[in-house]
Amino acid sequence: MEIADAPSVLGWWSPDPRGIIPLDGLRVTRSMRQSARRFDVRVDTCFGRVIRGCADPSRENTWINDEFIGGYTRLHELGWAHSVEVFDRNNQLAGGLYGVRIAGLFSGESMFHVQRDASKVAMMALVDLMRSSGMTLLDVQWWTEHLASLGAVEVSRREYLSRLTNATVNFAVSGK
Repeated sequence: MEIADAPSVLGWWSPDPRGIIPLDGLRVTRSMRQSARRFDVRVDTCFGRVIRGCADPSRENTWINDEFIGGYTRLHELGWAHSVEVFDRNNQLAGGLYGVRIAGLFSGESMFHVQRDASKVAMMALVDLMRSSGMTLLDVQWWTEHLASLGAVEVSRREYLSRLTNATVNFAVSGK
Protein backbone atom coordinates (compact mmCIF):
# COMPACT_ATOMS: atom_id res chain seq x y z
CA MET A 1 0.00 0.00 0.00
CA GLU A 2 1.32 3.40 -0.90
CA ILE A 3 1.31 6.23 1.62
CA ALA A 4 -1.15 8.16 -0.55
CA ASP A 5 -3.63 5.26 -0.23
CA ALA A 6 -3.30 4.96 3.54
CA PRO A 7 -6.18 6.26 5.64
CA SER A 8 -5.42 9.49 7.42
CA VAL A 9 -4.45 9.23 11.04
CA LEU A 10 -5.74 11.56 13.71
CA GLY A 11 -3.31 11.80 16.61
CA TRP A 12 -4.50 11.73 20.20
CA TRP A 13 -2.26 13.40 22.76
CA SER A 14 -2.05 12.91 26.49
CA PRO A 15 0.76 15.19 27.64
CA ASP A 16 2.44 14.69 30.99
CA PRO A 17 2.46 17.20 32.56
CA ARG A 18 -0.90 18.52 31.41
CA GLY A 19 -1.99 22.14 31.15
CA ILE A 20 -5.10 23.27 33.01
CA ILE A 21 -6.51 26.61 34.08
CA PRO A 22 -7.87 26.41 37.63
CA LEU A 23 -11.23 28.19 37.56
CA ASP A 24 -10.22 30.25 40.58
CA GLY A 25 -6.86 31.02 38.98
CA LEU A 26 -7.83 32.80 35.76
CA ARG A 27 -5.82 36.01 35.57
CA VAL A 28 -8.03 38.88 34.52
CA THR A 29 -6.26 42.19 34.13
CA ARG A 30 -7.91 45.58 34.32
CA SER A 31 -7.37 46.04 30.57
CA MET A 32 -9.09 42.68 29.91
CA ARG A 33 -12.10 43.82 31.95
CA GLN A 34 -12.18 47.05 29.95
CA SER A 35 -11.91 45.12 26.69
CA ALA A 36 -14.78 42.88 27.71
CA ARG A 37 -17.10 45.89 27.77
CA ARG A 38 -16.48 46.41 24.04
CA PHE A 39 -17.74 42.96 23.09
CA ASP A 40 -20.82 40.76 23.21
CA VAL A 41 -20.37 37.08 24.06
CA ARG A 42 -22.50 34.29 22.63
CA VAL A 43 -22.38 30.51 22.88
CA ASP A 44 -22.89 28.00 20.08
CA THR A 45 -24.25 30.51 17.55
CA CYS A 46 -21.52 30.06 14.90
CA PHE A 47 -19.43 27.02 15.78
CA GLY A 48 -18.26 26.56 12.18
CA ARG A 49 -16.97 30.11 11.93
CA VAL A 50 -15.05 29.75 15.19
CA ILE A 51 -13.34 26.48 14.29
CA ARG A 52 -12.46 27.86 10.87
CA GLY A 53 -11.05 30.98 12.55
CA CYS A 54 -8.86 28.71 14.65
CA ALA A 55 -7.81 26.84 11.49
CA ASP A 56 -6.57 29.98 9.73
CA PRO A 57 -3.76 28.71 7.47
CA SER A 58 -1.72 31.86 8.12
CA ARG A 59 -1.32 30.75 11.76
CA GLU A 60 1.95 28.98 12.46
CA ASN A 61 1.71 25.20 13.03
CA THR A 62 -2.01 24.93 12.34
CA TRP A 63 -3.23 21.35 12.67
CA ILE A 64 -6.94 21.93 12.13
CA ASN A 65 -7.75 20.55 8.69
CA ASP A 66 -11.05 19.87 6.89
CA GLU A 67 -11.29 16.33 8.27
CA PHE A 68 -10.75 17.61 11.79
CA ILE A 69 -13.35 20.35 11.26
CA GLY A 70 -15.82 17.75 10.00
CA GLY A 71 -15.32 15.57 13.07
CA TYR A 72 -15.72 18.42 15.53
CA THR A 73 -18.71 19.79 13.63
CA ARG A 74 -20.36 16.40 14.08
CA LEU A 75 -19.52 16.49 17.81
CA HIS A 76 -21.13 19.95 17.92
CA GLU A 77 -24.26 18.64 16.17
CA LEU A 78 -24.42 15.87 18.80
CA GLY A 79 -24.14 18.41 21.63
CA TRP A 80 -20.61 17.58 22.80
CA ALA A 81 -18.51 20.34 21.19
CA HIS A 82 -19.22 23.99 21.94
CA SER A 83 -17.99 27.42 20.98
CA VAL A 84 -17.77 30.70 22.82
CA GLU A 85 -17.95 33.58 20.36
CA VAL A 86 -17.01 37.22 20.85
CA PHE A 87 -18.61 39.88 18.66
CA ASP A 88 -17.76 43.55 18.40
CA ARG A 89 -20.37 46.32 18.49
CA ASN A 90 -20.70 46.07 14.68
CA ASN A 91 -21.75 42.43 15.07
CA GLN A 92 -18.48 41.17 13.54
CA LEU A 93 -16.92 37.98 14.91
CA ALA A 94 -13.83 39.24 16.78
CA GLY A 95 -12.63 35.96 18.26
CA GLY A 96 -13.61 32.85 20.11
CA LEU A 97 -12.74 29.39 21.29
CA TYR A 98 -14.11 25.88 21.02
CA GLY A 99 -13.79 22.58 22.82
CA VAL A 100 -15.61 19.57 24.20
CA ARG A 101 -17.74 19.41 27.34
CA ILE A 102 -18.23 16.19 29.26
CA ALA A 103 -20.06 16.69 32.56
CA GLY A 104 -17.85 19.07 34.62
CA LEU A 105 -14.95 19.05 32.13
CA PHE A 106 -14.34 21.48 29.29
CA SER A 107 -11.43 20.44 27.13
CA GLY A 108 -10.40 23.52 25.20
CA GLU A 109 -9.09 22.80 21.72
CA SER A 110 -8.19 26.15 20.23
CA MET A 111 -8.88 29.87 20.32
CA PHE A 112 -8.41 32.76 17.92
CA HIS A 113 -8.82 36.49 17.65
CA VAL A 114 -8.98 39.06 14.89
CA GLN A 115 -9.40 41.92 17.35
CA ARG A 116 -7.24 42.57 20.39
CA ASP A 117 -8.23 40.65 23.54
CA ALA A 118 -11.22 38.91 21.91
CA SER A 119 -9.92 35.39 22.65
CA LYS A 120 -9.18 36.42 26.24
CA VAL A 121 -12.73 37.74 26.59
CA ALA A 122 -13.97 34.35 25.30
CA MET A 123 -11.86 32.63 27.97
CA MET A 124 -13.23 34.92 30.68
CA ALA A 125 -16.78 34.12 29.58
CA LEU A 126 -16.06 30.38 29.46
CA VAL A 127 -14.72 30.39 33.01
CA ASP A 128 -17.77 32.36 34.21
CA LEU A 129 -20.09 29.86 32.50
CA MET A 130 -18.20 26.92 33.98
CA ARG A 131 -18.32 28.36 37.49
CA SER A 132 -22.03 29.13 37.29
CA SER A 133 -22.85 25.59 36.14
CA GLY A 134 -20.69 23.87 38.77
CA MET A 135 -18.06 22.63 36.34
CA THR A 136 -14.59 22.06 37.80
CA LEU A 137 -11.93 21.29 35.16
CA LEU A 138 -10.72 23.48 32.30
CA ASP A 139 -8.25 21.36 30.35
CA VAL A 140 -6.00 23.34 27.99
CA GLN A 141 -3.82 20.29 27.27
CA TRP A 142 -0.46 22.03 26.84
CA TRP A 143 1.10 24.72 28.98
CA THR A 144 2.20 27.66 26.85
CA GLU A 145 3.47 31.10 27.82
CA HIS A 146 0.27 32.65 26.45
CA LEU A 147 -1.94 30.33 28.51
CA ALA A 148 0.32 30.84 31.54
CA SER A 149 -0.35 34.57 31.26
CA LEU A 150 -4.02 33.67 31.74
CA GLY A 151 -3.31 31.45 34.75
CA ALA A 152 -2.57 28.04 33.21
CA VAL A 153 -0.52 25.65 35.32
CA GLU A 154 0.92 22.21 34.73
CA VAL A 155 -0.23 19.18 36.69
CA SER A 156 1.10 15.65 36.65
CA ARG A 157 -0.82 12.92 34.84
CA ARG A 158 -1.77 11.45 38.22
CA GLU A 159 -3.18 14.80 39.41
CA TYR A 160 -4.90 15.35 36.08
CA LEU A 161 -6.58 11.93 36.15
CA SER A 162 -7.81 12.59 39.69
CA ARG A 163 -9.28 15.95 38.60
CA LEU A 164 -10.73 14.32 35.48
CA THR A 165 -12.51 11.68 37.55
CA ASN A 166 -13.90 14.35 39.84
CA ALA A 167 -15.05 16.47 36.90
CA THR A 168 -16.71 13.65 34.97
CA VAL A 169 -17.71 10.68 37.12
CA ASN A 170 -18.32 12.53 40.37
CA PHE A 171 -20.02 15.44 38.54
CA ALA A 172 -22.38 13.05 36.77
CA VAL A 173 -23.17 11.14 39.97
CA SER A 174 -23.95 14.34 41.88
CA GLY A 175 -26.52 15.29 39.23
CA LYS A 176 -25.05 18.71 38.45
